[in-house]
Amino acid sequence: MPAQPFFQVPTVEDNEDGWGPTTVPQQLEGIPYAPFSKGEKVSKISDFTGSGFNRFGGRGRDQGQGVAVFNFFHNEEEDSFHLVDNKPAAKNKGQRRFNPQRFAHRNTQFSRGQPEQPHQARQKQQKQRQFQNFHRDNQRQVTYSSSVDIRPEWPVVESIPFTSLAKLNFTVGKPEDIAFCGALEYYDKVYDRVTPKVDRPLKRTNKVFKSVTTSDDPIIRKLASEDKAQVFMTDVLLTSLMCAPRSVYSWDIVVTRAGDKLFFDKRDGSNLDYLTVAETAPESVLEEKDNINGVQQLSQEATGVNQAFSQQVLVSNGEKYECGSKNPFAEGNENLASTAYRYRKYKVSADTELVVRCEIDGVLKHKGQDELLSVKALNEFDPKLTGVDWRHKLETQRGAVLATELKNNANKLAKWTAAALVSGVEIIKLGYVSRVHQRDTRHHVILGTQVCKPKDFAMQINLHMENCWGIVRAVIDLCLKLDEGKYLIVKEPNKPVMRLYSVPENAFEQNYTDDAMPENEEAPADEAPGKAEDKDDDKDKDEEED
Repeated sequence: MPAQPFFQVPTVEDNEDGWGPTTVPQQLEGIPYAPFSKGEKVSKISDFTGSGFNRFGGRGRDQGQGVAVFNFFHNEEEDSFHLVDNKPAAKNKGQRRFNPQRFAHRNTQFSRGQPEQPHQARQKQQKQRQFQNFHRDNQRQVTYSSSVDIRPEWPVVESIPFTSLAKLNFTVGKPEDIAFCGALEYYDKVYDRVTPKVDRPLKRTNKVFKSVTTSDDPIIRKLASEDKAQVFMTDVLLTSLMCAPRSVYSWDIVVTRAGDKLFFDKRDGSNLDYLTVAETAPESVLEEKDNINGVQQLSQEATGVNQAFSQQVLVSNGEKYECGSKNPFAEGNENLASTAYRYRKYKVSADTELVVRCEIDGVLKHKGQDELLSVKALNEFDPKLTGVDWRHKLETQRGAVLATELKNNANKLAKWTAAALVSGVEIIKLGYVSRVHQRDTRHHVILGTQVCKPKDFAMQINLHMENCWGIVRAVIDLCLKLDEGKYLIVKEPNKPVMRLYSVPENAFEQNYTDDAMPENEEAPADEAPGKAEDKDDDKDKDEEED
C-alpha cells in the first residue's frame, strides 16, 4: 500500500494589535525594507543614479520616505575623489538695456538709398498694431457703479446677454403719425461758416427743457385709454434698447404691465436724461467726484452744451414752424425750448403696436422746402485724452475728427442716429464745441458744424435698424409674457448683460422701505451675479431711490 502524502499545517500567528506577521522571518532578516504604494511607478530593481525615480517627478511616493535605504554611498576613499569638468564656464553677461536709437543711423542710411517696399510698410504697421494692443491690454481696469441700487429682495426674472442680441432682426413697416405738437424755430445758416479760426462763443440759454416720462404724458394717456396701441415709450428709452449692445455705462428702464398694455418709463433723476462722454473710448473715464473730467461731471457738461447749442443755432425771434397742436407740456408763460413732439405708431408684431414719442429740434429751409432737423453737439474736453486737437484738425482733417468721435462715443452717436430715423427727420446737424481752456468747464466755443443724412450716417457707423427693431421686439415679447406689476430693466455696469428684475409698486417712491425676503423663498440662481456687487448698498433702508 503506497504511503499517503503528509500535510503539515503551517503555524498561524495571532496579531492582537493589527494584521500581518508579528516577527520577521529568519531568511528576511537584514534585508532593507521600503514602503510601497499601489500608485507608485515600478522602475528598476536597482537604480544607482536615481534617474528612474526622477523621471516621474516624484509622483506616487512621498519625498524622502523609504527611498534612502536603496541609495548607493561610496564611503571608501571619499576624500580623494574629485570631479573633473572640462567645459568652459559660462560668461555671466549683464542684461543690456534696449536703445531705440542704436540702429537709427542704419535705418536712415537704408531709407536714403532706396524707398520703402510695400511688404516693409505692412510689417511696420503690424508691429505698431501689436505695440498698441500690448499697451491697451495692460491698461487699468475701470469699475463703474450701477445706475440704481438693486435691492436684495428683488428677484431676477430674466438675464439677457448682449451676445444673444446680435442675430435678432425684424423689419418694421411704415409708421403712422398720430399727433404732432409744438412749434419749431428755423436754423440760422450763419453757423455753417463757423471755423476754428472764426469761432463763436457758446451762450447759455434760459429756455426750459421738459423731460416728461411716458406715464405722465397726457397724450399717451389719452391714446392708452382709447386702445390705440399696446406698448408706449419715448424715443430716449427706445434708442437705449436699440443700441444696448454698444453701451458701457449702466442705465435702467422701469416697465409697468397694466392689463394688456406696457409702459416703459424712466425714473426721476435717471442718467438717461444726460449725455455720455467718451463712453466707448479706449482710455476709460474714471468715476471721480472731485475730477472735472469724471464720468458724472462730463455728462452734466455735455448735456448743458447740447441744450445751449441746440437753441443758439436757431433764429429765436423769427418765423416759427407750427406743428398743428400746441406743446402738451406748456405751463403758463414758460419760455420753452424749440422742441416738437411727434407721436408715431409702429407695428412690431401681428397683434402688437408701439407708440413712440419722438423729439425734433428745428427746421431747415432747403431749396424752398422745410426739412425737419435734429441738432446735436459734440464737445471736446481734453485733446490729450481724445488724441485729436479739434482746433488744428477740424478744418483740414474733419473726417479724422469724426472718426475719433465715432470710436469714443459710439453709443451716443448711434442713439442720435436711431432717434432721427425713428422720428423721420431729414437732417442731423452736428456741432463741434470745445472748452475755451482745458480746466474751464463753464465757457465753450463753437468750432464748426456738419450736416449728416440719417440713413447715410447709419451705414457709416454700421448701425442696422433691422437689428435694432429685433432687439426691441424681443424685449416687448418678453415683457408681454409677464404678470401684471412693475419691473426694472438694468444694464449691468461692468458686464455686457441686461437683467430684468421684479420690483414692488412703490419701489421708487419716497416712502419705500425694503421688506425682508421670506425665509422659505429662495432667490433665483441668476440673481447671484447681480446681487454680489450690491449687498453693501442695503445699509440705508429708508433712503430715497435715485
